[in-house]
Amino acid sequence: MRDPLLPKTHTDTYIGFDFGNKKIGIAVGQTTTSTANSLQTIRSINQSPDWGKISKLIQEWQPAGLVVGISKQADGSDNPITPRMLKFCRQLEGRYQLPVYQQDETLSTFEAKQMLFDEVSVTATKLWEVQDQLAAQLILQTWLNDYLTKNAPKKLKNT
Repeated sequence: MRDPLLPKTHTDTYIGFDFGNKKIGIAVGQTTTSTANSLQTIRSINQSPDWGKISKLIQEWQPAGLVVGISKQADGSDNPITPRMLKFCRQLEGRYQLPVYQQDETLSTFEAKQMLFDEVSVTATKLWEVQDQLAAQLILQTWLNDYLTKNAPKKLKNT
């Protein structure tokens, strides 16, 4: 039997996704600590999300919401993958009845690759395995930073 207090301790938890046709990077973060951490990369099945693995993560982490990186062109128009990302958002919302937040992910995978090559010096094989989860971490961290800025307590003016 599940501890009835367990879900209450996870109300500040969010799961972030870096959606791709072949794999989906996943990260987890909390608003109380304002930090995101890479979690794993899930390979797609016939270019469809592995809903079984995603369901297990959602059951395990009991998130308050989900954050999906949305890729756009520099001019704001859709990339070829943008409609699939938006479909993934709708599917997440429909399956899990959780709020799904969209976060601009412009250059997140590129930034993740640069960080891994420059700072950690990983091999190309290892890069392929972890770049998406790091991109998901960057997407979620950006969203958490925005969330905390918008929800920070207002300072009182000295009178």
